[in-house]
Amino acid sequence: MCDFTGLTIHMPNVGRIPAILSVSAALLLSALPSRADVYQYIDANGTISLTNVPNDPRYRRVIAELPRSRTVISDGELEPVIARHSRAHRLHPALIRAVIKTESDFDPQAVSRAGAIGLMQLMPQTAMRLDVRDSYNPDENIGGGTKYLRQLLDRFNGNLPLALAAYNAGEHAVERYQGLPPIPETRQYVQKVLRYYRTFLTKDRLSSSRAYRAQALGAKARALAPSLPTR
Repeated sequence: MCDFTGLTIHMPNVGRIPAILSVSAALLLSALPSRADVYQYIDANGTISLTNVPNDPRYRRVIAELPRSRTVISDGELEPVIARHSRAHRLHPALIRAVIKTESDFDPQAVSRAGAIGLMQLMPQTAMRLDVRDSYNPDENIGGGTKYLRQLLDRFNGNLPLALAAYNAGEHAVERYQGLPPIPETRQYVQKVLRYYRTFLTKDRLSSSRAYRAQALGAKARALAPSLPTR
């Protein structure tokens, strides 16, 4: 997460609060990090104050997040990194892609409301435990996330739904309920990852099949081609 000092904008109330918010939020955009809440307080004189660091209990949040541009890395660009870490931790690349798709939609700069960071959305304490120094770095993030998923699969005897539930809600939640936690968000998360996993597996198999057919056709064409005369 970025560290920054609070910024407060004071503007007189001209009777059009939505317009004031739009102008002020635009001003805040140039000064705040990509993820920040905006809080509003209107004093007795009608002066509107907007800030990202409320220092008065009378401030109320008016913008949950400032908009930001997404920095997306394509599946193809990440393929070598995913393949390397998948081999190292004995996981199918399609599973890692499915987790990345669900967690961050391939945005290495993604930060959740809870503070999870990067492609595989590592919490700071988890990243530290996995020796990940920079969670925004795609290679480090995927390496840490893949390692963590492997640990969870080993912990839950290869049960993928339970490992995914633990990735989302924490291993202690899975152990406490001795199964999938009755948390709607977690259950939806598991279903979503498994759905993407099936989709990516199908794509991989089709790609492999096409590559095999092309290779076979090439070999057949070479076998049928007339030999060139030797001199």
